[in-house]
Amino acid sequence: MKTQSVEAQYYETQPDGTVTCVLCPRRCVIKPGQSGICRVRKNEGGVLRLPYWGKVSALALDPIEKKPLYHFMPGTRTFSIGYVSCNLHCPFCQNYHISQTTNYPVETYTPEALVALARQSGCPSMSHTYSEPLIHAEFVSACCTLAHGAGLASILVTNGCINEAPAQDILAHTQAVNVDLKSWNVEWYEKELGGNRDTVCAFIALAKRMGVHVEVTTLVIPGKNDSEAEIASIARFLADIDAAIPLHLSAYHPMYRYTIPPTPPKTIYALEKVAKQYLSSVYPGNIGIPVWFKK
Repeated sequence: MKTQSVEAQYYETQPDGTVTCVLCPRRCVIKPGQSGICRVRKNEGGVLRLPYWGKVSALALDPIEKKPLYHFMPGTRTFSIGYVSCNLHCPFCQNYHISQTTNYPVETYTPEALVALARQSGCPSMSHTYSEPLIHAEFVSACCTLAHGAGLASILVTNGCINEAPAQDILAHTQAVNVDLKSWNVEWYEKELGGNRDTVCAFIALAKRMGVHVEVTTLVIPGKNDSEAEIASIARFLADIDAAIPLHLSAYHPMYRYTIPPTPPKTIYALEKVAKQYLSSVYPGNIGIPVWFKK
């Protein structure tokens, strides 16, 4: 299918031909012919366009618990869609082969085609996942709107690094999210990941206010974010919104640029007890047979 030249929605034009992308807190200032840090939003003659509109890197049918979502449509499968690239550069990313590049084999789909495939699959939901879906916000929003009309729930698995206005637009057509709250350390978020903790926290709070089902995942990395104080801070923040928000504490394994030894299961279990002082549902993850598989 021929690539569509689609104009982005979230940007501001400047007199010198540059554009400022206002999708995420990075607010990239993009010169003509160049792309933002996410690599999928390009200035073409003073207009911010989406050269990766509909470019899909993966399609799969997953247990919904793999997102992970334990309290939303449990026991069902979800039609999962992957894209390319990301607005963060996490050095431990497990999907770096698609999140840190646009040079990955893709196929082009329209939102209508993806919704049709999801309906044919028999799944009751569509998940936008694997790499960061929110950098493709306009396309994902189109999919979510059509999915709602087709009786399908829409799910985002996301880093939550998106500004409030576009977040409101996409959450209006979303039924569930799993958000990576990667750390409570503002400096680590910014310098090592390229993200903004407060933006992620605001996204979580906004999703909850808008009636979206929210679950949160923290990948626990030895020496980085594995202190009891860190996890307690995350759990307290979530509890202040709603103590029923499920928190998934996932064990890290060496990946991409990180060679730190894997997180010991005993660390995850100890931190689970810490988080349960504040939250009613805390789940250990990535330490063997998953909780959902045992059910």
